[in-house]
Amino acid sequence: MANASGFALDGFISGDFTHEGSGVHYKLIEDGGKVWLTYERDHPSPDRELNGKQEMRYFIGSGKRGRTYLFEQHGYWFEAPINWYGKKQVWDMTPDFRRARSMPLTLPVDPGCLHCHASEVARSLPEARNLYSGEPFADGGISCAACHGDGSVHIASAGKVHMMNIDRLPQMRRDSICLNCHLEGQTAVIRLGKNTADFVPGDDLFDFAEYFVYKTENGSGGRATSQWEALLRSQCKKKSGERMTCTTCHDPHDSPRQDVKAEFYRTKCLQCHDKASFAERHHPENRDCTACHMARPPSNDIAHEQVTDHWIRKRVSNKTEPMATSGELEPIGETGVDDRELGLAYAQMALRGEDSEAGKRALNFLKRTEQKEGGAQKDHELHANLGFLEQMAGDADSAEQEYKRALEADPYDAIAGGDLAVIKARKREYSEAEKLWQGVFDRDPGQVAAGIDLAIVECSTGRSDAAIATAERILEFSPDETKARDMLVAIRSGRQKCGSR
Repeated sequence: MANASGFALDGFISGDFTHEGSGVHYKLIEDGGKVWLTYERDHPSPDRELNGKQEMRYFIGSGKRGRTYLFEQHGYWFEAPINWYGKKQVWDMTPDFRRARSMPLTLPVDPGCLHCHASEVARSLPEARNLYSGEPFADGGISCAACHGDGSVHIASAGKVHMMNIDRLPQMRRDSICLNCHLEGQTAVIRLGKNTADFVPGDDLFDFAEYFVYKTENGSGGRATSQWEALLRSQCKKKSGERMTCTTCHDPHDSPRQDVKAEFYRTKCLQCHDKASFAERHHPENRDCTACHMARPPSNDIAHEQVTDHWIRKRVSNKTEPMATSGELEPIGETGVDDRELGLAYAQMALRGEDSEAGKRALNFLKRTEQKEGGAQKDHELHANLGFLEQMAGDADSAEQEYKRALEADPYDAIAGGDLAVIKARKREYSEAEKLWQGVFDRDPGQVAAGIDLAIVECSTGRSDAAIATAERILEFSPDETKARDMLVAIRSGRQKCGSR
């Protein structure tokens, strides 16, 4: 945990990797006391050649499972497009981009990732979730305060005032300390008016967010980070109740060496199972309980990773469980959910494009929420998702109104702004569309699609200099963006004449 993040040089792992899909050759090198990611691609067409480098500032991930690096451009923080996968000792593309056809260099640093890998994480600015006025965090690694709470009074009193006693907390507040970073589910919804960055040890995590899985999910669901969901299904947890938690088996301050690992966890099992009789008659020749009762199949959501299935069944298989991708969602744990949370959860699943019924369910729940007294007018997330769902259903007029409501609640909502601009452009309201795209792209240059649309409008209205400037800014942040490069070459060569729609 203490090594979960830090300066790139301190966590340097050299890399040399060529991605087959995009043809980009990446290297991670140390030069001049700095860490650099270099990228290049030879190509028969000069327009597809690529060559450049970017300084990496911090690392994220201890390296045991994986590691990636962070870099900064004009106050915006991004994640490197390649990851180190510790289990297989290989470099590969970051999850979700293994099949990319171009280099993704605008992967925004998510505040949630920083929250679980670093200490004293700064609040991002409202314009973009990865825009910071200074450094994104003060200290590398996870500090004592992340689990034990603020220790300033404890230190000032020279230890006379004790730190919070985690074991004396109510069950859900105790468990929330681990779940704050070790619970993801299929999808998560932040409660209205809440921010998970405000969570501190002693809080109930479910006061801040609700987590969902499909009811048909089988144990771990094949996800690499699904231990708690699977554990809740186990007889060990059901029979132990609140007495069993993550630290029943895991020491957050240390990990057992490989040569004593089996005996370490066997001892944990025998805390509940009778040592005298059970251990003697239950396969005394095999000291590794987990080998039979906790499968370790490959993960189906993170490359080169395994799932340790915490369902703890009598008979297990190391065959990867299929991930549920459709059906009815249910909250993780015994927590109350309302129409808003269910609607947003289904909307997130609809965005993934795997669940054909999710959009209909989301629309039903969110419409019902909107019609309730008060109308949730300050809920930009609700309105932005309703706008998306209406737009996908072909109701552009209703979608337009929802996007406007979303922007009234949060003028920095890039998704609502960009999608509303598309609707305006289709109605030939180009001036309004341009203002919206300009605002989105000015605030967040990682919104490449908005930048492309902006450049097209600028060129079509005869402003070639503005279109060139926009295309250049796109390529500054996303140098492998084909549409921007093609437009820039076409305008400069005279093949494309700006001024005709």
